[in-house]
Amino acid sequence: MLRMLSLALPLAALLAAGLTLRAEAQEAPLSERAPEVARMLETLGVYDVLGIMAAEGEAAALTLEDEMFPGDGGAAWAAEASRLQSADRMTALFEEAFPFGDMTAEEVAQVTRFFEAEPGRSIAAAEIAGRRAFLDPATEEAANAAFREAVASADPRVDLLTGFIEANDLVERNVQGALNSNFAFYRGLADGEAFAVDMPEELMLSEVWGQEPQLRHDTIEWLYSFQLSAYSGLADGDIEAYTAFSETAAGQALNAALFRAFDAVFERLSYDLGVAAARFIAGEDA
Repeated sequence: MLRMLSLALPLAALLAAGLTLRAEAQEAPLSERAPEVARMLETLGVYDVLGIMAAEGEAAALTLEDEMFPGDGGAAWAAEASRLQSADRMTALFEEAFPFGDMTAEEVAQVTRFFEAEPGRSIAAAEIAGRRAFLDPATEEAANAAFREAVASADPRVDLLTGFIEANDLVERNVQGALNSNFAFYRGLADGEAFAVDMPEELMLSEVWGQEPQLRHDTIEWLYSFQLSAYSGLADGDIEAYTAFSETAAGQALNAALFRAFDAVFERLSYDLGVAAARFIAGEDA
């Protein structure tokens, strides 16, 4: 259940339809609307990952002050970043966005069975522990160095992980998700009137597409670095079993549903962060 921070409405669809925003989630918890799906997500460790992602998102949001309105954020910006990126808010948005109707009852049951038994149970635990460890920048930097060394030494584990990454289309989905989130952030800045003049959508799209090569490089490095680190205690056979399950109808349906939900969450968070940042850029919350 590996997911990066930006995890995918295709960019082409976004260009055609524009960014769709929804109100704050007001629906009943997923555990009431679809208890078996909630159980599946709990087994996967999704709620743990959402909490970790909330911490990652808040830390990333705090860095915007130095980049966009240095010295004008302070405690007010920290409070806004905490509110927007809270684990409770992220969880509510995720549950609202998760397309549980896109998975059959049997697919949900198959996923739950896989992750309640071995090696699924150990895989989920390893991913959660790995995400938590990556909250420490030094740990992530060490993992990046280990990945580069693994490539240089032709470590066979890299090829094994390539099979898993390709089975889940993780590079393309994550790159697309990051592009969409960045576009949403620009839309938020524009709608919040951060720019002295109107910024045409074409210019925003050009700026976003200009980031694609670096996003792709960072995505590939992150994926391999994370997997090499998080899965270091797993046997090759465990990863092969995970890859094989990912290629089943249930695995593919799960992957698509998770990306759809996470992408909706991060587009919404990115847009809201852009709107909030615009107020500080204009000095309204200084």
